[in-house]
Amino acid sequence: MDTKILMIFLTLTSLLLFLLYIPIKQAHPITIFRPAKTLIIPKVNKNQYPISFAYLISASQGDTVKLKRLMLALYHPGNHYLIHLDSSAPLEEHQEIAKFVSGNSVFTQVGNVFVVKKANLVTYRGPTMLATTLHAMAMLLRTAKWDWFINLSASDYPLITQDDLIHAFSNLPKDLNFIQHSSHLGWKMNKRGKPIIMDPGLQSVNKSEIWWVIKQRSLPTAFKLYTGSAWTILSRPLAEYCIIGWDNLPRTLLLYYTNFVSSPEGYFQTLSCNSHLFKNTTINHDLHYITWDTPPKQHPRSLGLKDYRKMVQSNRPFARKFKENDPVLDKIDRELLKKRREEQFALGGWCYETNIINGCKNQLADEGYGVLRNGVGSARLRILLKRLVNNSGDNLSKRRSCR
Repeated sequence: MDTKILMIFLTLTSLLLFLLYIPIKQAHPITIFRPAKTLIIPKVNKNQYPISFAYLISASQGDTVKLKRLMLALYHPGNHYLIHLDSSAPLEEHQEIAKFVSGNSVFTQVGNVFVVKKANLVTYRGPTMLATTLHAMAMLLRTAKWDWFINLSASDYPLITQDDLIHAFSNLPKDLNFIQHSSHLGWKMNKRGKPIIMDPGLQSVNKSEIWWVIKQRSLPTAFKLYTGSAWTILSRPLAEYCIIGWDNLPRTLLLYYTNFVSSPEGYFQTLSCNSHLFKNTTINHDLHYITWDTPPKQHPRSLGLKDYRKMVQSNRPFARKFKENDPVLDKIDRELLKKRREEQFALGGWCYETNIINGCKNQLADEGYGVLRNGVGSARLRILLKRLVNNSGDNLSKRRSCR
């Protein structure tokens, strides 16, 4: 009798445990995306900044001097930085950048600067540039918490401090995306939309030009093509959508743009403007100051001292492109970023010593973490942002769609 009771008890207990561990679909939906625990834990994290940016900084062979100067001008302990040096660059340059990052006391103390160890081969005008950007997004989503993703090249340079940028963006809705776009393809219809190309960088370890296919294709009818600037500021929700792709649009467009000339100038524009979730969150601007020759050439013209006034008056936070150690960079450092020496950081409330005479030393102040020391750069950028948001709709709840 006791044996029967014991057997019944064990059977009921096993059944109960089984029922408890059966997954219930309504109560436990499948998790599509769960970011890994943040690896970046500042030792001085007493206060938090209102927002944070994640940067991808891309560089090629011969860009190490420009890259190091840009990093010092762009650095802020509240942001996150991923450096990608093209795999075609010699080993010495890769080692130089790794040494530059590991040898900076602030970078190592905060732990928010990373270098892509297994770099990609990037072919100009090919999809490998887009693949590198998406790869960087995935890495930064996995390792850090941030609000906006910004892609820059070593030829870019900031026109305001990061304190100014953080302060100016702190009142914006965090779903806004700054993507310069247009559905009027013009000459790009025949030069970009119809040609079919192949990028050798997808399967080769040696860099070469893209291959052109003789036969052309018609324009797509399943989605509308958009084109624009390759330089964007993307919200975290849009970045997650690009990587996770909970509907099939990101993957469909990625397959289409694999054979598209200069895919970074169309992928994010076409993706955001064809998505009902993001088409009303897209501001038609790249927040870059760029000038072109007349008639325009393949690359924008290099900026110099004669462009300084117009750069400042544009109220834009970034400009491109600059030659290595051009005198205008010294003027930007001195007057806009308050850098007294090239090896210093730009002015910020986080610095150990921040004054006009001594500048920002390469040391982190515990009491300064979380403190913003914004200035006229923030005021200029806020004027531009207010105009752009107002032009995008009557108010933030009634934004216009992409056009």
